[in-house]
Formats: sequence, structure tokens, C-alpha cells
Amino acid sequence: MIKGTTRVCGLIGNPVGHSLSPFIHNKLSEAMGTDMAYVTFKVENDIVSAVKGAYELNILGLNVTVPWKEGVMQALSGIDEAAKKIGAVNTLVRSDGGYIGYNTDILGIKRELMEEGVVIKDNTVVILGAGGAARSIAVLMAISGADKIYILNRTLEKAENISESVKKACDYDNIFPLGISDHSKIAEKDYVVIQTTSVGLYPNVSDSPISDRTFFENAKCGVDIIYNPFETRFMQLMKEAGKPAYNGLKMLLYQAVAAFELWQEVSVPADVIDKVYNDLQGELLKRK
Repeated sequence: MIKGTTRVCGLIGNPVGHSLSPFIHNKLSEAMGTDMAYVTFKVENDIVSAVKGAYELNILGLNVTVPWKEGVMQALSGIDEAAKKIGAVNTLVRSDGGYIGYNTDILGIKRELMEEGVVIKDNTVVILGAGGAARSIAVLMAISGADKIYILNRTLEKAENISESVKKACDYDNIFPLGISDHSKIAEKDYVVIQTTSVGLYPNVSDSPISDRTFFENAKCGVDIIYNPFETRFMQLMKEAGKPAYNGLKMLLYQAVAAFELWQEVSVPADVIDKVYNDLQGELLKRK
């Protein structure tokens, strides 16, 4: 129940009406007995004024989605080192004099990989796509000690841009851009594949950015950051090649849990995470 003491957190971006974040955070708050309500704020133009206004309104914390993950950085009083390397922020934590920016997207994928037993250190990682998610994941792979990173994208220039930025930000040289059609040039085997493009997203559920069976046979496992559909065509192809595959729903949940823990200065127990994950699966089925 909302009271006079209830603290507000929320999501800023454009659009925000489709977001699952209110469902996740309000479920977390309910399960943890926290006096918090989470809502969405559509910000069309002036992100700096929006953040300043949120601070004046005593809003406890904010998540940030497209198109403001980079632009919001100019409105902050401080930025976490990992977020600086990525060049994007998705979580604002209230502090004296302003908000501190974090990137919990990488915490989400890191936690999912750890839970599924996917080891990055000293292994080759292939990232499909060259958008904001690919950049964040490439930074995580570099600082996690990946032996080599390949960025595959339809537009080679975008893959080249990410490669150069990760080299500079992380002092990491073993990152290589390729056109997505040049995947056969990858000499290594047993690589971890992380699929970050929108290819295969509902309703285009029969699409995959790569369909060559050999690519999947040479992989160790695959992670698709898409969670709708629950099993993408990319995941199906991975499993048909006898390799494990995981979707992005746990990544979505874990990045939210990381933000919640930063705001509330708590640790969310495993049984609460499991309950919210089951509730989240049910909510996705309702929205189809």
C-alpha cells in the first residue's frame, strides 16, 4: 500500500509503456517488504532537466533506457568505473548532491553466465551485433579475462567502432571485428556466443542472425539476450547442434535485482529471486 513514507523509483526513457521493469521491481519490493513504488517516466527531450527534477522530488533511484543511456551521463554527480568504460548508464543511485550512475546490464549478464556455469576467462567469445548491449557485453568480456573477442555485425563499421572503444577503455587488444557473413573466418572452436541483435524477436520468431550449422557445432554454448520468444531460433539451432542455450530473461531480472540492491542497500535472497522469476514467466505468457 502506498503511504506518505513510500519512496519512489522508476524508469526514464522513450518509450516506456511496454517495460517489464515496474512488474519486476514492484514484485521485488512486495517480496522484500520494502516501502517503495516503481513507475515509468516518459522523457522525450530534456534528460538533464528530468534528472534534476527527479532529484528535487526526492526520487530514490532511477533506471534509464533508450534513448538516454549515454545522454544521462551529463546529468550525474558521479559515474561508476565500469559504466565509464562502457560509456552508458542504466541505473541512478541517489547520493548527496545528485545521482551516481551505474551499469547493471553487465551485472545481469555476468550473474546469468555464472549461474549457468559459463566460464569467460581464457575462452573465446563471439558477440553477434554491435549495438549498446554488445558494447556493454564486450567490456564485461574484456575485464573478465576472455582470451579473444569477436564482434560480428552486418555493418562492419559498427563492429569496428566497438572494437576500438573497448581496446581503449579496457587496455585490451584481442578484440576483432567481422562482418556477420564472415563468421567462418573464426579459427577457434568451443567459443561462447552471445546474441545481442533484435533478429528473432517476437513476432519474427523464425529468424536467426546466423543459420550455418557449422557455426553452432563449433560453439561451446549460446546466450540470446532476447526473452520473447522464450526459445529463439538462435537457441533452437544451438540445441540442434547439441549445445546448451539460454535466453535473456534471467539477465533482465538480474540487472533489476542489482539496481534494487543498490537503491535499498540490501541483498535479495535466492528464494525471492526464484519467486519473482516464476512470476515474470507468467507475466510474459499473459502479454502474448
